[in-house]
Amino acid sequence: MHGIGNDYIYFDCFEEDLPDPERLAVKLSDRRFSVGGDGIVLILPSEVADARMRMFNADGSEGKMCGNAIRCVGKFLYEIKNIRKEALTVETLSGVKKLKLSVVGGVCEAVTADMGMPEFVPEKIPALFAGEKIVSRPLIVGGETYRVTVLSMGNPHCVVFGGDPEGVALEKIGPLFERHPAFPERVNTEFVQVVEKNILKMRVWERGSGETWACGTGACAAAVAGVLNGFCETGADIAVRLKGGELSVRYTEGGVLMTGPAAFAFRGEIEL
Repeated sequence: MHGIGNDYIYFDCFEEDLPDPERLAVKLSDRRFSVGGDGIVLILPSEVADARMRMFNADGSEGKMCGNAIRCVGKFLYEIKNIRKEALTVETLSGVKKLKLSVVGGVCEAVTADMGMPEFVPEKIPALFAGEKIVSRPLIVGGETYRVTVLSMGNPHCVVFGGDPEGVALEKIGPLFERHPAFPERVNTEFVQVVEKNILKMRVWERGSGETWACGTGACAAAVAGVLNGFCETGADIAVRLKGGELSVRYTEGGVLMTGPAAFAFRGEIEL
């Protein structure tokens, strides 16, 4: 399944366990020698929600949250597991998240995920900066100074505003941000252009996966950073344009809501 091009291989783990998912993520995510994907997602039973989600990046590292994946989990639960509720809950490593499904003719076409409140305190992101909030701070990366806004949406994000992100040498600069000493658990980095008020264009380098076509938590981080820097409005629907499509993000005093599509690519079986 994929959310605007951010594709994962999803495993139904309601009836059977999946051993060694870290190794499996590396093996199956390779686009030349295997199924291909940005990682794998396990959908498991939960004692506190309709289901539990675990996500593993292409390098085998486990992520605490994934916005595009959780929308696809909602679609899976509704259409495949026949949990016919348009309001679902999914347990993640960053807490239980609420989903609201948009269903037409029995098909889940879009999902709104309540992503919760962003975290700004540096030690909780984690990020090695002084102060209570990191907004448009200078950071030297690869010998150049960037103005960065850093926050967590369940995992750490570093947002850089500038010109058209298509001009960014992402394969070169992305890894330097990801493994910068300021981020002890690595970081996802968003390069963002303000097209006009409440419209952002973004490319993302995800820790453990490299460049992806979309990143749900990254889009949320970009929208929140846009509000903090005065480019976007609190409570407005902020359009975030990514390589794979567009997400809508709304940041209010109650938290962050993200809306976008969820789509099946194919179903199959694999010998492990």
